[in-house]
Amino acid sequence: MCGIAGIYSPSGLVSEHLIKKMTDSIVHRGPDGEGCFVNGPIGLGHRRLAILDLTDAGKQPMQTPDGKIIVTYNGEIYNHLELREELQKKGHIFTSRTDTEVLLHGYREWGIDMVPRLNGMFAFALWDTTTKDLYLVRDRFGIKPLYYWQNGNEIVFASEIKAILQHPDYKIGVDFNALNEYFTFQNLFRYHTLFKGIHSLPPANIIHCNSSGVVNRNSYWDFDFTNRDRTINEQDAVEETLRLFRQSVSRQMIADVRVGSYLSGGMDSGSITSVASSQYNRLTTFTCGFDMTHTTGREANFDERRDAEMMSSYFKTEHYEMVINAGDISWSMPRLIYHMEDLRVGMSYPNYYISRLASRFVKVCLSGTGGDELYGGYPWRYYRVFQSLDRPGFLKNYYSFWQRLVSDEDKTNLFTPNTIAQIDDINDPYSVFSRVFTFNKDLKYDKPEDHIANSLYFEAKTFLPGLFIMGDKLAMANSLEERFPFMDNDLVNFAQKIPIKYKLANLETMKKMDENETMKLRKFQMQFDDGKNVLRKAMKNLIPEAFINRKKQGFSAPDESWYRGENLAYVREILLSPNAASHEYINKKYIEQIIDEHVNKKINHRLLIWSLLSFEWWCKLFLQGHKIETIE
Repeated sequence: MCGIAGIYSPSGLVSEHLIKKMTDSIVHRGPDGEGCFVNGPIGLGHRRLAILDLTDAGKQPMQTPDGKIIVTYNGEIYNHLELREELQKKGHIFTSRTDTEVLLHGYREWGIDMVPRLNGMFAFALWDTTTKDLYLVRDRFGIKPLYYWQNGNEIVFASEIKAILQHPDYKIGVDFNALNEYFTFQNLFRYHTLFKGIHSLPPANIIHCNSSGVVNRNSYWDFDFTNRDRTINEQDAVEETLRLFRQSVSRQMIADVRVGSYLSGGMDSGSITSVASSQYNRLTTFTCGFDMTHTTGREANFDERRDAEMMSSYFKTEHYEMVINAGDISWSMPRLIYHMEDLRVGMSYPNYYISRLASRFVKVCLSGTGGDELYGGYPWRYYRVFQSLDRPGFLKNYYSFWQRLVSDEDKTNLFTPNTIAQIDDINDPYSVFSRVFTFNKDLKYDKPEDHIANSLYFEAKTFLPGLFIMGDKLAMANSLEERFPFMDNDLVNFAQKIPIKYKLANLETMKKMDENETMKLRKFQMQFDDGKNVLRKAMKNLIPEAFINRKKQGFSAPDESWYRGENLAYVREILLSPNAASHEYINKKYIEQIIDEHVNKKINHRLLIWSLLSFEWWCKLFLQGHKIETIE
């Protein structure tokens, strides 16, 4: 829920007009109300999407009765009722039913040490008038975004970058090292953005600002797949996973508005729908399908509507669906990139459309994101590291996979000479990649199980936050709150302890694969595309067996075919126009080569073409100042 913004200027005065301007820029995150608190060096703003306690008692920024602690907050604390009860026993008196008020009383009782107690998704700014301390806090998994920019000793922060852009002192520029990183990984592994000087607060981090202008940042939690409990047997793992999963879905159903669920035809969304529909009268579900008229090959199975309809019938949900066709990309791209701002992961316009559909019926929607990253749902990725014998081998093999867009060797062809001149080191993405593994000092590289655990850690630290950024931004673009039942503190903590052999059913066979075998990758994908074995067994009593064993299918449009056919003219129009804004940074001849290789089926460049389109629209919107309302 909601959007937040603020400024802390220890040696100056904050303008209420500027705070209002910042929150107005993110009105889509909170159309139900607004609030502003300004007092000398501090300014806090809020846009409200009312989910809990729809009365004015939930208005933000919220203060303690004595006005000494003020908070502006975005998110949901799923254990707020338990924390409230604990605080009431200590004498705290509550005047609303909101989870926001729990933050105020929790800080008063425990100080900032309350944060690790929170089970939920959140980003908030808390101002202590007594000590003149400001705390910026983000949830442990990075579900809710929080960006900041330091302007001398002043810190400017917000749920979205576009709010920071309202500050008169900020001058838009490109972070060239972030650009290099994005066109390597289709993601950012460090916490900078394409906007020069603007950073994302890392997941599970707290920024502390004091009146002297000192800014400190520290982490309060991290993923850890190294401490696996070998005393857990498979049946215990299955039963406890199911118990904690049910508990998590129940926790995340709490709301004073209607709650729905995305429903593909897969196990993760189906399991969520199973539990939610058993607790909710006529649950509303949503599916997005694709026009497959001109689609061939592996993409012919991308439309999941039939499976979703069968599952909806099984659970008796009120089901809605929409069909995306090739032409829908042109209308959605500028709107999607305007809301994304912080370019991440793959083709996301289906996510934009399905959240747009869901927002017409509900304010909260449950999503299955997170199950793959916790339970080993990408076995074709882990294949890359089975033959690694040490850390250097592991990093080399895994890095070769995660160069999703352009290899380091090809960067001189991708970027213009001016862009290359402003990148610190064209090969630095390998160092960036390697440093992800230094956050956890206990990682081992002795055997395949270690490599799988390291892969799970890496994806939870990089790929998963990218998915959450996409999920949050595109849902909130439509004033919809997404929740993620797989990302519950108790469930995540237990999932990390489960031995690897229970997650990947064919682990022993995987180890024995011949690296020199012809067509080894295709054979591997055909034989070992299972993963999440313990989760499948846990969910077998929730959904029909046919869906338990269904091959994994990502939520993706058939763009490989569409970029060669119906959308080819659009791709060329946007990327090869003489007025293309991105040509200042990307070589036009390289773009022509990429399109030619894709059209002639030499290489499937669908990910790179999407990223080139995304960056072109990013340049148009944020560097050139194109307005959404003027784009046909």
